[in-house]
Amino acid sequence: MSRISKLEVAIPDKIDFSVNENKIKIKGPKGELSRQIPAGVTIAAFGRSLQLCSTPHVKNSVELCGTYRGLIINMIVGVSSGFKKKLELQGVGYKAHLDNNTLILSVGYSHQVFLKLPLGIQIAIENNTNISVLGIDKELVGHMAATIRLVKPPEPYKGKGIRYQGEHIRKKIGKAGKK
Repeated sequence: MSRISKLEVAIPDKIDFSVNENKIKIKGPKGELSRQIPAGVTIAAFGRSLQLCSTPHVKNSVELCGTYRGLIINMIVGVSSGFKKKLELQGVGYKAHLDNNTLILSVGYSHQVFLKLPLGIQIAIENNTNISVLGIDKELVGHMAATIRLVKPPEPYKGKGIRYQGEHIRKKIGKAGKK
């Protein structure tokens, strides 16, 4: 059984936090995040550190303590330095551009694909084929990157499509010709 939930969460000096009954707010130089804490988990603040405790009579409370400890650490990292996911477009004529708050992708379909950006997400496009998804909420950044990738996932024969930077696509051998 993991004992990760028993470890304290140290909060840096440049981060402000407040803990109410079942809600935690963390504010830093990049922004502010808040999260509801479930019924089986309690948070105690000791100076510049937090301790999560489980309620013994609530089912799965130990697991929830470990999960919410990780989520709080992600919130601290997000408001202090932010998160970034990079995507690459590979294929002839594949390109992306940004128009106001909409990402427009041309990825081999007969039409362009329009994706509206959620609040708290920024997109940076380099060379028309490299997309960077930036934000302070790790869950939202990952979800937006996955949504962009789902528009045209990489195919296994030529490798065309949208992939994460550094992602390796196992290619299949095509049909062999007759001899």
